[in-house]
Formats: sequence, structure tokens, C-alpha cells
Amino acid sequence: MALRIGIILGSTRPGRRGDRIAAWLLDTARAHGGADYELVDLADRGLGNLDEAGNPNLRQYAHPHTHDWSRVVDGLDGFVFLVPEYNHSYPGALKNALDYVYREWNDKAAGIVSYGGWAAGVRAAEALRLVLAELQVATVRAQPAVPLIPSFATGGFVAGEGLDASVRDMLGQVIAWAGALRGVREAKAATAAA
Repeated sequence: MALRIGIILGSTRPGRRGDRIAAWLLDTARAHGGADYELVDLADRGLGNLDEAGNPNLRQYAHPHTHDWSRVVDGLDGFVFLVPEYNHSYPGALKNALDYVYREWNDKAAGIVSYGGWAAGVRAAEALRLVLAELQVATVRAQPAVPLIPSFATGGFVAGEGLDASVRDMLGQVIAWAGALRGVREAKAATAAA
């Protein structure tokens, strides 16, 4: 069965530029191959502020939107987070989405593509790595970064020199780790069933 990789658009902000980067990223990933890719736009998930009283580690979910989000995350083998930098970190909407569930993230791989001003969102990516580590998500080393000023100089998104190669490198790492971690999850499930 093919690996399923979700490209998670981490901004819900009106007027965001991430949707144009996400469309390019999805096309680039599909051309790269090696997995089935799908766009997961947090703006379409309807999560709102975390409203679950139960422990996500125990999958104690009361609301339909949480059950839906659980199915989405659980059904993926890996992730590519497309994350903007807001005030030296990543958006609250992404942190909220991460906090809704726990076990569904475990033992999966992730790459991070950041975007922002001249620093291209790299501080947001580094902050995100800390949270993903707690969720038992293995982040890969390759970390493409998109500076907004030159990338949107013409109004639409134009990938800068080397971005395509950087994204392909990251995808190769995510696919390799996602495949290996699928085996880890299967071994854990077999042990728990025994």
C-alpha cells in the first residue's frame, strides 16, 4: 500500500499567501512521486479553539470535528508542514490542531517548509520541531524555506532558484522515514494485539 503524506497548510489567516505555496508544493510532490499526497488545509477543518475536556493521549473525544480530525491524522503516514512565521514562531491555529490529538501523530515522519519575511520562516520551523518531538514525530533534516519578498515580487508565487531541489530532497527524506516508521507502528500494533 502506498504511503500517504499530508501537506498541512498551517495558516488560517485571511489573505494568506500559503495557499499559493501549498498548491505549488502539492504539484511538486505529486511530480516527485513515491507516495500519495493530499493537501490538508486547517482553514477547512473547523477545529476552533481546543474544546475537548478529555485526554487526547487516551483518545477521549466528544466532538465530531475532533473525531474527523483524528481520522485525517491517523490515516496519514507522514506530513509536510507548510508553516508561516508569525512573531518568531508558528501560528496558533497550527498549535491548536496539533494539540487536539496525540497518538495519531506518533511514530510518523515530517518535513517542514517554512515561509516568511527575509528570514523565510526558519524560526517558526525550529519552534515547530520542539512540539513535533513531543508528539513523537520524527522531523527530517532538509528544511526548505521560502522568503516572501522575492517569491511574490510579481504578485503570484514564483519558486526561487533551488527551492524545487530542496523540496525534492526533503520529500525523499520524509518518504524514507515514513516507510520505516510504518514498520514501527505495525510492530507496536502486533505486540499490543499479542
